[in-house]
Amino acid sequence: MGEKSLRKRKGEDTGEEDGESIQSHEPQTTNLQKEVGLISGICMIVGTIIGSGIFVSPKSVLANVGAVGPCLTTWAACGVLATLGALCFAELGTMITKSGGEYPYLMEAFGPIPAFLFSWTSLIVTKPSSFAIICLSFAEYASAPFYPGCDPPQVVIKCLAAAAIVVITLVNSLSVKLGSYLQNFLTAAKMIIVTIIIVSGIVLLAQGKTENFKDSFKDSTISVSSISLAFYNGLWAYDGWNQLNYITEELKNPYRLVYVAGREGHMLKLLSYISIKRLTPAPAIIFYGIIAIIYIIPGDINTLINYFSFAVWIFYGATILGLIVMRFTRKELQRPIRVPIVIPVIVLLVAVLLVLAPIISAPELPYLYCVLFILSGLIVYVLFVHFKFDWPQKISEPITMHLQMLLEVVPAEEVTEQDI
Repeated sequence: MGEKSLRKRKGEDTGEEDGESIQSHEPQTTNLQKEVGLISGICMIVGTIIGSGIFVSPKSVLANVGAVGPCLTTWAACGVLATLGALCFAELGTMITKSGGEYPYLMEAFGPIPAFLFSWTSLIVTKPSSFAIICLSFAEYASAPFYPGCDPPQVVIKCLAAAAIVVITLVNSLSVKLGSYLQNFLTAAKMIIVTIIIVSGIVLLAQGKTENFKDSFKDSTISVSSISLAFYNGLWAYDGWNQLNYITEELKNPYRLVYVAGREGHMLKLLSYISIKRLTPAPAIIFYGIIAIIYIIPGDINTLINYFSFAVWIFYGATILGLIVMRFTRKELQRPIRVPIVIPVIVLLVAVLLVLAPIISAPELPYLYCVLFILSGLIVYVLFVHFKFDWPQKISEPITMHLQMLLEVVPAEEVTEQDI
């Protein structure tokens, strides 16, 4: 976290009296300087999209459709869908200028329960599973040279992935700069590898090696289930097109989703705390790391991608539905960018198909587990947010206090200029 994003001086529009702040579940108005410009925004989206997916997804997309022609068609369709989704989120981001991605849009369109379920799903499912997929991808490629001619053993891949999760978690928890350097190094490495792949492909095409494109639709294995799973893998590679909506009202360094949900009272407070000494969101990073390690134990890359995509497209669809609903219920909101209504309708229909098709045509337990995880958020909402029963508070408060002392973390607003 940067210094500017953590400063909150007493007495400056915070409603503080005698050192105690008046708590409210309403979003606090912040006068945040806009430092993410056009170029920075583009770089952020490109850097987010170009990740492990480009190295993992092609094999899975091809395996699901069985031929080059349908594979390339799927990739093109995924790109079109991601573009249409990004246009819809551009309207949402300029209409509701709050950070947190889908969270504020669901809050405005449907109220607190869908918004809470989104933050709950992000915390338990999508963020950790994405972390696990990235580290499993790294482990698979890093271990491959040591096992020429065969696939590396799963135990080796999972141990290496767990080690990668631990290292990344420690680095990002201990130092903002070190984490930034690691991210820059990995981004540069990805760009170099992608450039090599692109140039090699162009050279091979120029040499006339186009035999893979002959009868490119022959022997394809197309079904509703296979197309859906192919889309899951293709869209995993494109995922990240909505990342700029997470920092709509931010400075250079964004507040991960946990802070935005925390100020609404929809998130465990500890997860939005900041390290006093290192100014890092250590509790949230450590939590994601622990859940990611749990996910890699039983899961593999393809299962986790399906698990992630199924969950994330439920909320992409709900958010796009919110955009359509607010066209009629929130006409007073200014819309600097207004997409034709047919675009969100198309994205919504595709989202519904992506969610329902695998369940209907080839039901598997991971989808059931995902639905149960999402719905379990309703229990948490009732106990901790709606009714605020005393006994959950009595259990959570001492745990929060001891972990706060152990990790040396405090709420972001308590990290004053003097602490920095």
